Amino acid sequence: MGENRKLKNSELERKTVAEFKEAAKTPIIVILDNIRSLNNIGSVFRTADAFLIKKVYLCGITATPPHKDIQKTALGATETVEWEYVENTISLIKQLQDEQVEVLAIEQAEGATMLNDFQPEKGKTYAVVFGNEVKGVQQSVVTASNGIIEIPQLGSKHSLNISVSTGVVLWDLFSKISL
Repeated sequence: MGENRKLKNSELERKTVAEFKEAAKTPIIVILDNIRSLNNIGSVFRTADAFLIKKVYLCGITATPPHKDIQKTALGATETVEWEYVENTISLIKQLQDEQVEVLAIEQAEGATMLNDFQPEKGKTYAVVFGNEVKGVQQSVVTASNGIIEIPQLGSKHSLNISVSTGVVLWDLFSKISL
């Protein structure tokens, strides 16, 4: 078997901050609903950067940049990804729905569609809501959403870390929309 040389960062041909801001975005919005961990917030920014996500909304108790613990995991992604703080998640959902954005809570709930079965419609913008590390997405937010997506899990644990859930969902939607 031949040698598989790791690529250097300089060989990856990543976008500059200016190029990222000018690039066409994936029609996905991320809503973080009462996320406690600053490291999780930073990780979500980094994942949002990787998939050219349109925007990240930080709601409720979710901290905002600049903060050293967010920056530690975001690695500069708070400078590329557009973001906004909105205190009330329900108000934001109603606003996005008025703009024809389909809001999907990422949660384990009655009537949920399994992520692997969900097929996004071309040309539609989706907002995905990720909830608190302990309590998940608030029931009022689940109720206000257009739908619920559940990540299939086969093990003994009840949930995935929010940053892992975000990576799984964004990759799945990105691959279905863009590839």
